[in-house]
Amino acid sequence: MTLWGQDTVKDVAESVGILNLNKDVNQALCRDVEYRISQVLQEALKLMKHARRTILWSQDISQALRLLDIEPLYGYESTRPLKYGEASLGPGQPLFYVEDEEVDFEKLINAPLPKVPREVSFTAHWLAVEGVQPSIPQNPTSNEARNLELLPKGPNANPALAAMSGADNTTTKAQVKHILSKELQLYFEKVCASVLDESQPEYRTAGLASLKEDPGLHQLVPYFVQFVAEKVTHNLSDLFVLTQMMLVTEALTRNAKLNLTPYVASMIPPVLTCLTGRNLGSGGLEHFSLRDLAASLLGHLCGKYSKYSHNLKPRVARSCLKTFLDPKKPLGSHYGAVLGLKAVGGAEVVRQLVLPNLKAFDELLQEGVQEGGKKEEVQKMLDAITNALGTLVDDDLPMMNGHSEESAAEQRSKLIDKIGEVIGGHIADLGHSQLAKVVLEGDLAAF
Repeated sequence: MTLWGQDTVKDVAESVGILNLNKDVNQALCRDVEYRISQVLQEALKLMKHARRTILWSQDISQALRLLDIEPLYGYESTRPLKYGEASLGPGQPLFYVEDEEVDFEKLINAPLPKVPREVSFTAHWLAVEGVQPSIPQNPTSNEARNLELLPKGPNANPALAAMSGADNTTTKAQVKHILSKELQLYFEKVCASVLDESQPEYRTAGLASLKEDPGLHQLVPYFVQFVAEKVTHNLSDLFVLTQMMLVTEALTRNAKLNLTPYVASMIPPVLTCLTGRNLGSGGLEHFSLRDLAASLLGHLCGKYSKYSHNLKPRVARSCLKTFLDPKKPLGSHYGAVLGLKAVGGAEVVRQLVLPNLKAFDELLQEGVQEGGKKEEVQKMLDAITNALGTLVDDDLPMMNGHSEESAAEQRSKLIDKIGEVIGGHIADLGHSQLAKVVLEGDLAAF
């Protein structure tokens, strides 16, 4: 027995000219029809469930037929309610059918044809990737962007700028703003407040740890870079704020989940300001600790991102050398410049840029020694120069025995003649024979 009526199969067979259909064939066709109908219904029910509906639409049946590579049914739309009519074939045998809508033939001919619907499609458009605009047809070229800058913006803009660009009648849309979620805005405010809270050191530690480890900070990177630049610019007399900004920058660079390559050019200036600034803090020697931190951070930035920017190290070294050779700069700026040169290029930069200029720089130190209030700064400066010159010494070489008084006096005289009385005398007093020999010969090959 089959659920599908055998009379229906027989009627269809007679409609195509098959009058004597075998009974076995009729049953096989009935079973096949049942299988095909159940297969279509299963696919249609899947589509209905994926659409989160409880009512089966005719569109589900049509899509199921397409999935099964069967010609879909035409003329039925789920958006239009179907009207069912009832006809009686006899007592107890009602027949239901879909009523056809009566349409005026003349109106149907004269009506305009509907537009062919387009297939649903999705395309990806990258406006910017890590702050860099890709060169694709959807993004404007550099020439177009330059022309847009000349267009008048706002109600009081000068229309002559648009005439210069050849687009005096062009209307511009408002620029797209970077929209942040409320959660990211709240996170940014909390972190900025925590790192500047002097009374709660645990909050500062937690904020810096979050910047160093959290992976979802990509959208906030430009805001943190701008925050650091603004705080450094407007708080040069507050060592606490400057130190915290350096720690924020270091925490961002230590975050392995962030790509800071596009922002390195904006991160270097605040670090250089804390390294070679003229007046940092309200006095005293506390600013030397800030300069040590800035030098360490500068070396980290150059070592990590110089492979992405070939001129990063030369530009930073040139800026530090300019400060080191400027006699009008205070000793604190010279201190930061020497540490910066050492951090950027190591022994080679010290040999090529610092050592040849020590003789001229010694004159500034002599003036500082003569002034009673600068002895501590001069000592800090001598320690920085000694530390930088220490990179020229090969640590693998064995320590040499002490010299006689005559050889020590001769070596002291040579050091004073080459690098000046203050610096030469300081190195001679250290008793470091290898360092003195490197300074005198100026080349590690002498060993």
